[in-house]
Amino acid sequence: MTGNDAVFVALAGALTLLVLAYVLRPLWRERSARLAVVAIVAALALAAFGLYRLVGTPAALDPAARRAPATLEDAVAQLEAQLQREPQQRDGWRLLGRAYAARQQLQKAREAFARAAQLAPEDPDVLVEAAEARALADPQHRFDAQGLALLQRALQLQPQHQRARWFLGISQRQQGHPADAAQTWEPLLAQVDAATAASLRAQIDAARVEAGLAPLPAAPAAAAGPGLQVRVRLDPALAARLRLRGDASVFVIARAPDGPPMPVAAEKHGIAELPFTTTLDDADSLMPTQKLSALAEVEVLARLSQSGDASAQDGDLLSAPVRVRLPATAPVELVIGQDPP
Repeated sequence: MTGNDAVFVALAGALTLLVLAYVLRPLWRERSARLAVVAIVAALALAAFGLYRLVGTPAALDPAARRAPATLEDAVAQLEAQLQREPQQRDGWRLLGRAYAARQQLQKAREAFARAAQLAPEDPDVLVEAAEARALADPQHRFDAQGLALLQRALQLQPQHQRARWFLGISQRQQGHPADAAQTWEPLLAQVDAATAASLRAQIDAARVEAGLAPLPAAPAAAAGPGLQVRVRLDPALAARLRLRGDASVFVIARAPDGPPMPVAAEKHGIAELPFTTTLDDADSLMPTQKLSALAEVEVLARLSQSGDASAQDGDLLSAPVRVRLPATAPVELVIGQDPP
């Protein structure tokens, strides 16, 4: 690593910390948003590396300007110049927006993220970044009509986008619509772990009370209905060639047949537990308004997430779904990676 490389690595680290401290400070106060915070931190680290790759690599610059940036200001200036020459680089505009945010140039950050959103109108991550930048540039950190429209479009494209749903709920509550905010946040209960869900329920209940509604029904402390026993294993041919990260996870999911993809009940297991047998019951129900025991039939499947993320991702491995009438007397057998019969 050259001296210039070391300088930029240090500056990139400072950029990440500054953006984390300033941009995510309002979210970190809310425990229910901390899952999203962790994802944003990782994205910022990648962004800093990408910024170096874009403007710190001689091949990325024309011959008259081939030099590694000595300071963050140099890096930003070179990126600005690069985008003047190639304004269709959406990732360049995203990196520039993050750099402006780190320097608290929030109006410029809003404009840069808006350019990225114009170039990527079908990318929900970009739309959410643009909406957030608009809110941060507002003196009261409020989402305006355009920011609201960006969040709504992001959710149309990806209904399980956690940050879009969280920010949309914040916007609705800011506008004096707490019932809408509670309704927007409630599906997140099915996407987060139990600890996060508990704190998120508190936020939802506060919004419901503000709207004159009763809090959500209390989460069941124990199974309130018959359980569904499920056995999960990897297909042997797949297991022989698969190399998994230590944070890979297996999600066992029961959902309403021919209904929405949101699970009715779900459990998360570590990859090291395979093969395993578990029991899904009302204690695993994710929505207080729908219990596993209330259904006459469910579709059961297992999903291996190599990232450990609760949201479905490209590259996840699935078992063939099995349709089961309840109450079931025999265990459900799920084989991840096996072609359906």
